[in-house]
Amino acid sequence: MEKKVKLVKKVKRLLKRLGCPRWLHHFGPKTYEFYEHLVALLVREYCRLSYRRVKYLLDMFGFACPSKSALQYTSRKIPKWMWEAALLATSGVKHYLVALDSTGFARTNPSYHYLRRIDGKMPKVHVKLSVAFDTRKKKFCAARIRVLPRHDSKDAKYLVQKSNPNIVIADKAYNSEGLYGYSYDNNILLMSPKKKNAKRGYYRKKMQKQFRTRTYNRRQLVESGFGAMKRTEGSSVSSKKAKTIRAELYCKMVTYNLFYCLFRLLGQSRLFYINFTCCS
Repeated sequence: MEKKVKLVKKVKRLLKRLGCPRWLHHFGPKTYEFYEHLVALLVREYCRLSYRRVKYLLDMFGFACPSKSALQYTSRKIPKWMWEAALLATSGVKHYLVALDSTGFARTNPSYHYLRRIDGKMPKVHVKLSVAFDTRKKKFCAARIRVLPRHDSKDAKYLVQKSNPNIVIADKAYNSEGLYGYSYDNNILLMSPKKKNAKRGYYRKKMQKQFRTRTYNRRQLVESGFGAMKRTEGSSVSSKKAKTIRAELYCKMVTYNLFYCLFRLLGQSRLFYINFTCCS
């Protein structure tokens, strides 16, 4: 019960910082406030439940929760700028060292019993999530979601623009002259390994001189962030439409940012627990 109340307080403070209205709709019935919808969506991702089961769970604990159809409508109606602002508010405004990478989420979570009946082949169509991960705060600060697969460099400029860091580290897929030029014009240091078939470019040669292996090795932290998020909140999406898929993935990242201290506390040594309790 106490944990749920803490989550409600976190969501209320988050919506207050974003300047969101008390009700998401303007003319509809004022039965449930916006924070009650958002709390139900975050609990759904954290507990890996369906819309109907999260409704049953919150009702059993005595919390007001909208119906299944109302939650589906809310997840489809929340605009993209609100999700981006929520992700930025939970990760912090300033970012020094950011890692770029992408991962895939399965559209469905099929049973292995039925996979044997279709020759054991997994469905190839997946949802692609490209993120900017703060390696110091260990939080997601920007994201780009695509229903169909695209090259990693297509979303790199957008992620750098949203996160606005001082240093960007990325793998060879982000080694492009256009991204180097954009980073140089905005006083951002881009570190990416050399590619055998890409040796030309004024900005590429200029940035490669400042490449540091020790700094680039922090790129592994974004892989750890993907692994932690998939282990705690699932590696698949159950939504079918693009807007609801976007809402589901943003809920996963916002929930990860809100409960990062708890996730780290459960997986670290006793020394971190002593430091955490002393600081809090």
